Amino acid sequence: MAELYELKEAEERVILIAVRTCEEDDTEACLEELEELVKTAGAVTVDKMIQNRERIHPGTYLGKGKIEEVRERLWELGGTGVVCDDELSPAQLKNLEDALDTKVMDRTMVILDIFAARANTREGKIQVELAQLKYRAARLVGLRNSLSRLGGGIGTRGPGEKKLEIDRRLIHDRISQLKEELKDVERHREVQRQQREKAHTQVAAIVGYTNAGKSTLLNYLTDAGILAEDKLFATLDPTTRNLELPSGQQILLTDTVGFIRKLPHHLIEAFKSTLEEARYSDIILHVVDASNPQMDMQMHIVYETLKQLQVTDKIIVTVFNKMDQLDSDVILKDLSADYQVKISARTGENVDSLLDTLEEILRNQKIYLEKTYSYQEAGKIQQIRKYGELLSEEYTQDGIAVTAYVPAELYGQLV
Repeated sequence: MAELYELKEAEERVILIAVRTCEEDDTEACLEELEELVKTAGAVTVDKMIQNRERIHPGTYLGKGKIEEVRERLWELGGTGVVCDDELSPAQLKNLEDALDTKVMDRTMVILDIFAARANTREGKIQVELAQLKYRAARLVGLRNSLSRLGGGIGTRGPGEKKLEIDRRLIHDRISQLKEELKDVERHREVQRQQREKAHTQVAAIVGYTNAGKSTLLNYLTDAGILAEDKLFATLDPTTRNLELPSGQQILLTDTVGFIRKLPHHLIEAFKSTLEEARYSDIILHVVDASNPQMDMQMHIVYETLKQLQVTDKIIVTVFNKMDQLDSDVILKDLSADYQVKISARTGENVDSLLDTLEEILRNQKIYLEKTYSYQEAGKIQQIRKYGELLSEEYTQDGIAVTAYVPAELYGQLV
């Protein structure tokens, strides 16, 4: 945490800049989100500037006149740097730094920086460093001249930083090493998945836009004790917890990293093993911040990211969260979902209906069984208790009469 306090003391003051290339672009909303990101990284936004152009300038991102305007604003407001809303090429980064004579960052650098500050587990740290190194390997040429100027502050934090001044060959060696370490982690995950399959346990992955309330929901349902803050990417490392439903059925819930617009491809690459929890799950719990005016756009981005990760053919439950913050009657609909529920994870309002929905989904995937077992076969009832849902058992002269729902893969062994 010391690093974050140091940042506050130094208080970086940045100007956010974006280029709008067509009128449909939601540039203002993008900059508002970038402001949140910058705030999360520990800096203060002093101004936001948008340039309307037919296309982004290939050499300097902004046009000449706008660069002059940004220079003046930096001087007037005592700015210590600028953050561009798009990922810059090495040439754009270097040319813009030279033209403005100040520190220049892009959206990707800020996101990587936040991830570096938030990674706690070994896997999280490996993934962040891998993403940082991949991003920086491509930019070594552009960064080399300005390294001495960078100093501390946002965009320069984390395990990848100490590698910046070594040559590209060493960076690529380190990338290979990290990939090997990630493969170990993935093998470990694979073993865990196989154990879950043996235990016939269903898995629900909690996905959603960052700050939609995923961790709050997991905490409410399972007392997971995860950090849940009103911040972007408050939790980074995935957490899996067991949830026992009112009927006694069990389901595993896995929290995943929040999605965001323009999520850097280096991150999606590096975090694939974490995000793949969604791919190997049986159910997707898509948590949506119903109080956010950008809700529809955020839902679209979540679905686009899931498509990118090849997460298809899953049962989707859209959980409209933060209903306690809604004043008016907003129409909430998700045409891509199989089930929809409206809740407040913070207050617990209507969470029962979410549990009922999960019960129904699990039950629909099981087969109804009605059978009388001899007393010698009593062990089978234990299996039903463990993996299925025992509805009734009656001890008769002929044996134990049972009605239950059991997993399809176990049905053959139980009849």
